[in-house]
Amino acid sequence: MLEHAAVAATASPLLQVRGLTLEYRADRQRIRATHEVSFQVQQADRFVLLGASGCGKSSLLKAIAGFVPASAGDILLDGQAVHGPGPDRVVVFQEFDQLPPWKTVLDNVAFGLLASRQCARDEALQRAGEALATVGLARFADAYPHQLSGGMKQRVAIARALAMRPRVLLMDEPFAALDALTRRSLQEELLRLWQELRFTLIFVTHAIDEALLVGNRILLLSPHPGRVRAELDAATFGLHNAGSEAFQTQQQRIHRLLFEPAR
Repeated sequence: MLEHAAVAATASPLLQVRGLTLEYRADRQRIRATHEVSFQVQQADRFVLLGASGCGKSSLLKAIAGFVPASAGDILLDGQAVHGPGPDRVVVFQEFDQLPPWKTVLDNVAFGLLASRQCARDEALQRAGEALATVGLARFADAYPHQLSGGMKQRVAIARALAMRPRVLLMDEPFAALDALTRRSLQEELLRLWQELRFTLIFVTHAIDEALLVGNRILLLSPHPGRVRAELDAATFGLHNAGSEAFQTQQQRIHRLLFEPAR
């Protein structure tokens, strides 16, 4: 039985995913990644898609970004159907090498603005500089990616996404490849940025503790093919009570919901 978040929505959802089934072709057969997944995301939500590897959470994120077509169901942003990529949805992936190495940090951040023709070069560079300052990397504007650590590269990727001023920021396990200390530092940075800018975030992870730290709502997906197993309100959890008895109890509860057979 599904468990729904207690927070009542007082406004129309920013994003609606309705009965979404995603399939891929492989070796002359169709592989189903998700099955009839439905959920809603409100403005300024920190919405987490949580599940084991192979449950279709990254496929869902790519579908919301417009990179993967639906086999059934639909995705609505502000009530309008999503049919392809757009600057209103920007993705940050986990790979550090998503930054063209021949471009400076400033030019990397400005690249999306110029490629999408959102603004002229002068304005793009100004917005890129502001985004770098927001993530604490203004003094590295003239550096090149090979001169940065993995954590700094990921902050540049976040700055590039924020410079686009998207309606929805999509993050696909962005800290998974980082060491534990850098991962926690960037989780803190992400939450600080959200407090300042109040963007809408959809965040993919397979780590239960990260889901509780980052999200105010968590959608649990069953193993392959991904189905909605539960939706939880996680607003009471965060950096302030990580490691507490209540936090650990919720971790164990989520683990049971994810991996014990559905009743």
